[in-house]
Amino acid sequence: MLEFIETINNYLNNFIWGVPAMVCIIGVGLYLSVRTGFLQIRKFGYSMKCTIGRMFKKKEAADGSITPFQAVCTALAATVGTGNIAGVAGAIAIGGPGAVFWMWVSALLGMCTKFAEVTLAVHFRERNADGDYVGGPMYYIKNGLGKKWMWLAYAYAAFGVCAVFGTGNATQVNTITAAISTALANYNLLSPENMGTSNLIIGVVIAAVVALILIGGIKRIGSVSEKLVPLMALLYIILGVGLIIMKIDRVPAVLASIFQGAFTPSAVTGGVVGSFFVSMKNGVSRGIFSNEAGLGTGSIAHACADTRKPVKQGMFGIFEVFMDTIIICTMTAMVVLLSGVDITFGKAAGAELTISGFTTVYGNWVSIFTAIAMVCFAFSTIIGWGLYGARCAEFLFGDKITKPFNIAYSLVSIVGATVDLGLIWGISDTFNGFMTVPNLIAVFLLTPVVLKLIKEHFENEKTPS
Repeated sequence: MLEFIETINNYLNNFIWGVPAMVCIIGVGLYLSVRTGFLQIRKFGYSMKCTIGRMFKKKEAADGSITPFQAVCTALAATVGTGNIAGVAGAIAIGGPGAVFWMWVSALLGMCTKFAEVTLAVHFRERNADGDYVGGPMYYIKNGLGKKWMWLAYAYAAFGVCAVFGTGNATQVNTITAAISTALANYNLLSPENMGTSNLIIGVVIAAVVALILIGGIKRIGSVSEKLVPLMALLYIILGVGLIIMKIDRVPAVLASIFQGAFTPSAVTGGVVGSFFVSMKNGVSRGIFSNEAGLGTGSIAHACADTRKPVKQGMFGIFEVFMDTIIICTMTAMVVLLSGVDITFGKAAGAELTISGFTTVYGNWVSIFTAIAMVCFAFSTIIGWGLYGARCAEFLFGDKITKPFNIAYSLVSIVGATVDLGLIWGISDTFNGFMTVPNLIAVFLLTPVVLKLIKEHFENEKTPS
């Protein structure tokens, strides 16, 4: 049965992440960049001022909303996860070092795509029956494109409900169990025969904690995210920067392999990865899996922000992709490539490759810290995607579905602790691809609205556009 599922999924995955998907994701990002005058570059300083400058201003959010800082932390909680750790390692293993270059390209264009998504989500959001702000692709399709496009909104929400169980939960739990098991095994505290039982226990504990947080609603989700995200990012960046400093002499050669591998992967991988498209596909898909630009999911969290300025909140979208992919994903790539860890090109890999990179340089003791960082990354993603799934389910079935969905979503953690990594990644990639289609169509059609909002914002701000 699993072989049949894998065969069907491989067919769908190859189709959805084939040439059409690459054209859509890169094309829409490039189109938005050109139409906005490459806003993500031109207004990068302004976006940092609007984001970093506002992060440390303490304020209470109004009822039914969260602060702009909590919104970006919730969105980052969802984006900074296994895509940054296991996903980047997997992209390098399957697509060669050149995949990193294509992740950078997808991030540069993705900054503008995510800016547009967040801006539209805040502009077209609604209040639900409980008085909470709700928004995201299904709402900017509904309120921005009208009734004739409602089928597109329902399609996005349906794909979203399916995707969250794999992308947001199962893959994350798999990474948590891998991180904890590796750390325990390094200290001979866990034998191979007991690993299955250990993973099951971890899955049950995660399910219970996730349920408690999600059932607490948007306020509790925002509160947990704003504490967890800065801590985990800082810990990981410190470890990564330390490794780069220790291996600084290898940096020029690694950068050369990234640029050379982007266009002639066979020259870097010894012929194992010989296709330019394989490198590009893995880089772009893992980049999208990590920063979610094009999926529209992050805009669901941003729609909850207590703000009246869609464009200013949209600047958080630029910051989010920059932090997620340019900083943290690059850090992971450098850890894998600089450490000298053995990479079997053409074969699937995950978090264990990143962990090996750290332990090769620092020694086994660092596995404890990498395990903590990765557990935080993955757990925060589970929480963020739990919100996304609940909002998609609410759009389809009404607000009464939220609690049953949260319980079902939490229980998937138990399944995710014991399933095969390769199949999980494949299914997650497929559903991510399906989600991009209705979202990118909507963003493309609503580009005039984005341009109008940008013009109005900067006229009001009296800032040259």
